[in-house]
Amino acid sequence: MMLLFEVSDRIGALYTLSLVVATAVIGVQILKRQGFATLTRANQRLQSGELPAQEIVEGMLLAAAGALLLTPGFITDTIGFIFLTGPLRRSIARRVIRSGMVKAMGGSSTAANFRYWSSSSKGNDPGVANVYEGDYSEESGTLPDGMQKPSDEGDRHE
Repeated sequence: MMLLFEVSDRIGALYTLSLVVATAVIGVQILKRQGFATLTRANQRLQSGELPAQEIVEGMLLAAAGALLLTPGFITDTIGFIFLTGPLRRSIARRVIRSGMVKAMGGSSTAANFRYWSSSSKGNDPGVANVYEGDYSEESGTLPDGMQKPSDEGDRHE
C-alpha cells in the first residue's frame, strides 16, 4: 500500500488508479487463456492415464495469480504476473512438486493395488481376498466358531 501511495504522489491518483485497473483487466484476460491451456494439458494427461500433478500445481498458482491481480497494489500485481508467465509458472510448479510440499500418488489403477480385509486369507492368493457382507444380531447368545464377542467393559459408566 505504501508503494501505491508513493506512486500516487508522483504521478497522480487518477493515473495510479488507471494503472491498477489496467493491470487487473489485462491480468484477468491472460489468466483466462493460461487457465484454459493448463486445463487442456491436464485433460490430455488424464486421458493418457497419467496424473496431471504439474498442471494441478500450475492451476493453484493461476488461482493465486488471479487473487493477486485483483488485489490493488503493484507488488501483488508483479507477483501475479510472475505466476501468469508460463515458463516461470512451470518452473515454480516443478520446484513445489520436487520440494515435497505437494505429494502425488502414482501407480496403476489395478485391483492389485487395493487391500481387502477378510476373516481368513489362508490358501488364498495375497492379492485376492474373500469379502463377506452381512448383518449381525445377538439373538441366541452364541457366536459362530472362532468368533469372540467384543468386550464392552470400557463403555460402562456406573
